[in-house]
Amino acid sequence: MSPRGVATPDVRERLFAAAERIVERDGPGALTSRSVTTEAGCAKGLLHTHFAGFDEFVAELCLDRFARTAVKAEALAGAVGQGTVAGNLDAVVSALFDSGGPAVSGLAMARPAASLRVREALEGGAPGFAAIEGAVAAYLEAERGLGRVPASLDPATAALALVGTSHHLLMTTWPDSPDPRPAVRRLVTALVGAGA
Repeated sequence: MSPRGVATPDVRERLFAAAERIVERDGPGALTSRSVTTEAGCAKGLLHTHFAGFDEFVAELCLDRFARTAVKAEALAGAVGQGTVAGNLDAVVSALFDSGGPAVSGLAMARPAASLRVREALEGGAPGFAAIEGAVAAYLEAERGLGRVPASLDPATAALALVGTSHHLLMTTWPDSPDPRPAVRRLVTALVGAGA
């Protein structure tokens, strides 16, 4: 426990990581402000010191993880012509599913105030599925130019299929569900080919 009055470094990330561990281990029903601060090993009121309430915390966790995935998707531009197309896409999609992503997203959508906060942030330009989709489409366009994906591939449609499927799986996968990543890998193979 951090002593009272002593600054806790990287508070947001510490609390977010604790929430992900709880959701992964115990499911979304176990996630409370008290369980998060206990898991993080910090003072009980720390979460409410940094967030207006638990719904804001859940929304900010979801938005933070979307932003991290968007950064990975934007990094695809530097991977053009390197590795395999399927492997590069898998790294981006896997980021959405790592650390309890499906349950955290589902939790945010099940809490009306958190859901509204996420929607408003995304409508206001916060990086989310649209940013990820755009980066994937640009990457596939560049790979198509190099001949590493079929010339007949429509990058925008393939990106929509990949990101839309990931979104669907995020909203319908819970901790006890089968791992969604194999389904996404099959989709990537169907879109870009096994050898890509």
